[in-house]
Amino acid sequence: MEVFSEKLGVFWHGYLGTLEMSLLAAIGALILGSLVAVLRIAPLPPLRGVGTAYVTVFRNIPLTVVMFFTAFALPLLGSDAGFLKVPGLKELITPLGTDLPYFRFATIALTVYTAAFICEALRAGIGAVPTGQAEAARSLGLTFGQNLSYVVLPQAWKYAVVPLGSVIIAMIKNSALAAAFGVIATLMGVVDELVSQEYYDTIPVFLGVVVGYLTMTIPLGLALDAVERSQKKAVRR
Repeated sequence: MEVFSEKLGVFWHGYLGTLEMSLLAAIGALILGSLVAVLRIAPLPPLRGVGTAYVTVFRNIPLTVVMFFTAFALPLLGSDAGFLKVPGLKELITPLGTDLPYFRFATIALTVYTAAFICEALRAGIGAVPTGQAEAARSLGLTFGQNLSYVVLPQAWKYAVVPLGSVIIAMIKNSALAAAFGVIATLMGVVDELVSQEYYDTIPVFLGVVVGYLTMTIPLGLALDAVERSQKKAVRR
């Protein structure tokens, strides 16, 4: 167990790397997933077709394939995903001079993959909004966009918050796959650095990695349970 006292900084660096990737991917997936959800319920068939195609593609291919494409095909297309160099982020989370292309490629892969599941969770929330409210909004002369912005989506987010949280938890765990594509600045990257390169015992290193992931996912799960209980109480009143 001496690995914890000797290499605590390595674990901490990997933890922050996973946290940064998860935050960026969650924000991106929520924005992209919301846009796709709007396409899925748009009144124009071509727009619905685009939304449906996106969800169908990304829900039915493995994340490994998406990561492979972003890690190897995007560079061939001349992109280094430089738009993910968020100003001030490195200063906010200091150890993350994570300006490596593979880190950004993995973040993009997580974003586009998770957005498909965010879309479906949000669409289920939209379906839970009473149809009478949307019809009332239309009778008042609100356009499709106004109806979505002021009536449907604000309520849909409330209904969808628990499934959305579950999707985010799954995304945090999926971020472990990034280490297989050379992203060493994550918790799973710690395993490669400490076990393969410095020959520490495998089990203690994996225990440290497990604890790192649990400290991210368990608080989020408890918060979702609290939200779910709160919603059930509100329904019973």
